[in-house]
Amino acid sequence: MPHHDTSRPYNDLAPLPPGVELETKSVLKRCVSARAAMAELRRAGELIPDQSVLVNTIPLLEAKDSSEIENVVTTNDALFREASQGEDSGDPAAKEALRYRAALYGGIQSLVTRPLTARTAIEICSRIKGVDMDVRRTPGTQLKNSFTGEVIYTPPEGEERLRQLLANWEQFANAEDDLDPLVRMAVLHYQFEAIHPFLDGNGRTGRILNILVLIQAGLLDIPTLYMSRHIVRTKGDYYRLLQGVTTRGEWEPWLVYMLTAVETTAAWTNARIRAIRDLMVHTAEHIRARAPKIYSHELIEVIFAQPYVRIGHLIERDIAERHAASKYLKLLVEIGVLVEEKRGRDKVFIHRTYMDLLGRDDHTFPRYATAPGASAGKPAP
Repeated sequence: MPHHDTSRPYNDLAPLPPGVELETKSVLKRCVSARAAMAELRRAGELIPDQSVLVNTIPLLEAKDSSEIENVVTTNDALFREASQGEDSGDPAAKEALRYRAALYGGIQSLVTRPLTARTAIEICSRIKGVDMDVRRTPGTQLKNSFTGEVIYTPPEGEERLRQLLANWEQFANAEDDLDPLVRMAVLHYQFEAIHPFLDGNGRTGRILNILVLIQAGLLDIPTLYMSRHIVRTKGDYYRLLQGVTTRGEWEPWLVYMLTAVETTAAWTNARIRAIRDLMVHTAEHIRARAPKIYSHELIEVIFAQPYVRIGHLIERDIAERHAASKYLKLLVEIGVLVEEKRGRDKVFIHRTYMDLLGRDDHTFPRYATAPGASAGKPAP
């Protein structure tokens, strides 16, 4: 393959499908283990009956890490605090990450009425950026090394060319053939990043499209695959292998990388969901033993669906009226489940044990203290 000049617009980007064998022996072998890990992840999701517990948390972690890849850095605390407020205040980076989650939800909803399209990508990018986006119309876009200033890649130019490439991308996304959906997802992700159709937000849009490809193919029911965790930890490999496809036509290493990302993150998220389930069981047992009069399944679910919980969250779920809801939350503080925090004239009650679990690389959590002021026990398995 001739060397590609990264400083020149890549208007010769080949349409899909690639003119090489995609499902090589190495790729198919990795597909088998990735598909098995995906199946285990779906089964793990069924362990938690209230799906809002997962839908409200895993996509936020994905939003945080996907944004971090683009140097939009926030924390779990800032993100969940901002999500609980529903108002225009707080951390700008957290707001941007929350727009990512909203874009993901919007993309999933769009699949109900139409297949994955270029229009879907435009809508997702618009939600991420908070302004109406469309394909690039002006030349001059280049991707540069932030340290050296070296031009790494110059995407195609010209609105007509970009729309042609996106139309081809859309056709391949919905092709009726025997290509494994995980391989299709990886090919589509490379192509979308190579097209780089927008002035900004391409990386995050592309990572949301990964999830939508897998939901459309029936490999995911809800957006629990936390792929950006793997990408943010292997960022150098991610960009190096993308460039390898562009400059040398090296598809197999890229496909193996993406399939490994699926397998690794599916296994990790599976273990995380099981830890969340175990903590929910432990929390229920603790509340039943220490505050049996306020215990209910709904109360457990709300403090896991909203780890920054407010009185209004209990009212919305018809768990209690305002006065009683306040007493419930204060009692949960007394028995060591929640921590109260003053926010202006408002109060927020933080499920700190759960937040700590969400922020850990491993899947352990401390037991609640058996009495007020007592020290936590050994980490749960």
